[in-house]
Amino acid sequence: MSNSIDNKYNKFRLKLEKLLEGSNITFNGDNPWDIRVYNADLYERVLTQGSVGMGEAYMDGWWDSGQLDELFCKICLAQIKKKVSLNPHVIKKSLLAYFSNQQSKHLTSDIIKHHYDIGNDLYSAMLDKSLAYSCGYWRKANTLDQAQQHKFDLICRKLNLQPGQKILDMGCGWGGFMKYAAEHYRVSCVGITLSEEQYALSQSLCANLPVEIRLTDYRNLNETFDHIVSIGMFEHVGYKNYAHYMKVARKCLNDDGLFLLHTIGGNRSVITVDPWMEKYIFPGGMLPSIKQIAKATEDKFIVEDLHNFGADYDKTLMCWFDNFDAGWSGIAANYDERFYRMWKYYLLSCAGAFRSRENQLWQIVLSKNGVPGGYVSVR
Repeated sequence: MSNSIDNKYNKFRLKLEKLLEGSNITFNGDNPWDIRVYNADLYERVLTQGSVGMGEAYMDGWWDSGQLDELFCKICLAQIKKKVSLNPHVIKKSLLAYFSNQQSKHLTSDIIKHHYDIGNDLYSAMLDKSLAYSCGYWRKANTLDQAQQHKFDLICRKLNLQPGQKILDMGCGWGGFMKYAAEHYRVSCVGITLSEEQYALSQSLCANLPVEIRLTDYRNLNETFDHIVSIGMFEHVGYKNYAHYMKVARKCLNDDGLFLLHTIGGNRSVITVDPWMEKYIFPGGMLPSIKQIAKATEDKFIVEDLHNFGADYDKTLMCWFDNFDAGWSGIAANYDERFYRMWKYYLLSCAGAFRSRENQLWQIVLSKNGVPGGYVSVR
């Protein structure tokens, strides 16, 4: 019996090793990013369950790696996903995404709560002082706090904010951008979110400032603003809603205003997210492509500027993990060890994806009618 079991394990292991050829990744090797196997059932689980099986096996302690970020960077660079045939779960999710609107108005609120209402203690431990949950701008920054402040200032300069203007923040998070813009550029802001945890905390963080936070869906907006900013929200909109999202933004933007879209993006058009990420981290999330964004903005906006600093997300995510890891003892009582491994897997696998340049971060400046004389790019 033991020989037949060993043969089964060897068969699955050989198949996985074939997929890993050229990646410089081995099982139980000496490199810090190599996969250390603690349960021999791992090979079959990964082959039959794909990314969900791999992620859940990590959460269950079946395997580990000394450098998860570098492991996933190498997986992305080797384009291993293209070598793997789709399993029934992935096909089912793709069909569901194609034939239904997974980010419709009545579903979106629960989707947002799944991730952003986990607990403000988690995000306070992980993020910078402003609670910015999006890519920092590291061009002249040495710390995470600086990188996020520089990102906020970059956005303000790209929009050419002037005192007295009224700004809409679509998906305002904990209000960090609005607080910065109100304090440094003397503007007033309206921010919207669907997260009750974000709504509650942002009220106190932005207290005594000309900032209004609303617990509402973007599809409910019906007023105009001098400028609009959207930082890290478009990833939750869904491909079936991209065009409507842009329609709402156009309706809410003054004729001479600018709209800055800050979003993670992918190198190809998709209609679903990675199955493990969809199940545990961002249900209903997906990364837009330039093609999808261009189609959604057609006849609505003119693209004035496109800035890609996706490589900065690698550094941002590594800082988030360091903070999360260092602060875990202070919040562990509210979670469990499996959550710790899940969150570590999420942050470091994403860092690897950005490091490999599989994922991008775009800031796109849009105008309704074109800036007279042309828009001057800001960096």
